[in-house]
Amino acid sequence: METLEFIIRPDGRVEETVTGIVGCSCAEVTAAIESQLGIVVHYQPTSDYFAQSNQMDDTVQSSQENWTQWS
Repeated sequence: METLEFIIRPDGRVEETVTGIVGCSCAEVTAAIESQLGIVVHYQPTSDYFAQSNQMDDTVQSSQENWTQWS
């Protein structure tokens, strides 16, 4: 599950934590929000950032064979 968590500190600093988004695409997801929040002063990628997507190809290759029909 993809989640974005924001903690707003009393001094106005905002901490953002992104989980469940693999690779650098989390930056694309959060870019619009960050532009509205202000200047990013610190960036610390999580292990999800460095993980690689393990998407499997659903394509199954099959060959047509001539089957003898039994009567």
